[in-house]
Amino acid sequence: MPPISSHFLELYDAAGALRSVRLSPELWEAVKDNLLPVIEKALYVLDPSCRPEPEERPEPIKDWENLLAYWDFTYEPSYDVACAHCGASTEDWRQDDPRKFRLRTANLGGLVTFQCQSCKSLVLKKHFKKHLTVECQPFVEHK
Repeated sequence: MPPISSHFLELYDAAGALRSVRLSPELWEAVKDNLLPVIEKALYVLDPSCRPEPEERPEPIKDWENLLAYWDFTYEPSYDVACAHCGASTEDWRQDDPRKFRLRTANLGGLVTFQCQSCKSLVLKKHFKKHLTVECQPFVEHK
């Protein structure tokens, strides 16, 4: 098949199978903003290993500090965290290096969540006025 333009060239092997496509630098500059998202999405399907790792968001330490600043529960704050699924535990999650548990959320309502770095389970510490409850939910990968 003859080339459409010198800026776009389809390359075939001896058997007539399409092997690649060549774009001139000028054509690529003109179309890359529109094509790159489509190409990346297709690449993730064809080759999942090229998918970038999701960026780990920073721990919301300011939210934790706000909870402590307005602490009005009848007991002292606790810094221990334990995973019921893999057995990981720490006396003070803030002091671990590297972290055994990463702070995921903290709010003024008293809900504080941590992610276990060993098995990715979610540890929920629910602070009520007179007591604390702890739950551990297994990690579920969302697609």
